[in-house]
Amino acid sequence: MTALEGAVDGAVGGVELQLEEYRRELTGYCYRMLGSLADAEDAVQDAMVRAWRHAGSLRDPAAQRGWLYRIATRVCFDSLDGRRRRALPVDMSPAPSPPVVSSLGPALESAAWVEPAPDALVLGTAPAADPADVAADRESVRLALVAALQLLPPRQRAVLVLREVLHWHADEVASLLETSVPSVNSLLQRARATLAARDAREAALQPLDDSHAALLARYTEAFERYDVDALVALLHAEATMSMPPYALWLRGPADVAAWLRGPGRDCEGSRLLPVRLNGQRALAQYRRADHGAPTPDPDAGHTPWALVVLAERDGKVADLVFFLDADRGLFERCGLPTHLPAGS
Repeated sequence: MTALEGAVDGAVGGVELQLEEYRRELTGYCYRMLGSLADAEDAVQDAMVRAWRHAGSLRDPAAQRGWLYRIATRVCFDSLDGRRRRALPVDMSPAPSPPVVSSLGPALESAAWVEPAPDALVLGTAPAADPADVAADRESVRLALVAALQLLPPRQRAVLVLREVLHWHADEVASLLETSVPSVNSLLQRARATLAARDAREAALQPLDDSHAALLARYTEAFERYDVDALVALLHAEATMSMPPYALWLRGPADVAAWLRGPGRDCEGSRLLPVRLNGQRALAQYRRADHGAPTPDPDAGHTPWALVVLAERDGKVADLVFFLDADRGLFERCGLPTHLPAGS
């Protein structure tokens, strides 16, 4: 290798290292755009590869961030082109399901659903950042908001996230999208109007504060005892419960109680561990490993079953989403164990 070749390789490696510093915030951006952590990570990797191929034109560190966002946005637009939007079960059907059914029905493909994401992979603010910035960052990946963003056309989605979440100036967004400032302002206005129409229910959800932690603790204690009466007492009158990847969803304490005492009875004996998902405290549910066995095995322990995200309203559980994710590896991505030994 010549001295010149070594210098070029070193320069490219330096650029690559600087690009890598943006991976986490880009993943958060693409997650908001696509509603899926796996899709977001694929999009960021694609953007990184494309940027690395043009490393020679990315010598100015100040220009790298904008360049990466431009590439990542194009990748997201390509991914969204012609694709059905992701949603949550409550968005898929206007009416809830019967509380007692013989089975959950067929699982829908994973591309149908908004998926949860661990905080460590999608939140861009450092722990030492201003508390207001940290709180805003957490709220911006809240499951309800990510689901609502999927209602927007891709360009409106990008404008809303760049302007109101990442706080880019209108002229910066116009440059990224290769359009005018009036066009950016128009896209933002339309995006806000769409979310305002959707937001009547979500607006009443409470901030993710210490009261949410206390509610989660009460829920955990009741669920591990499988005390249905205590669980139902924690639910808001309009509470919903859903279980992606299944379309079934329920509304109201009575229907949730009927489910828990019926088909949901298989979850009796579960263990719950705390986890951080979508900017808030959440739960990882482990079901008994000997579930369904003709003879219980006291040494079987517990295996991953669901990641549980709860929203709060008026001190009650307003929305309860069980992501039945045990087969897709998100437990490991959250740093959670893949088995809980008996007695642990």
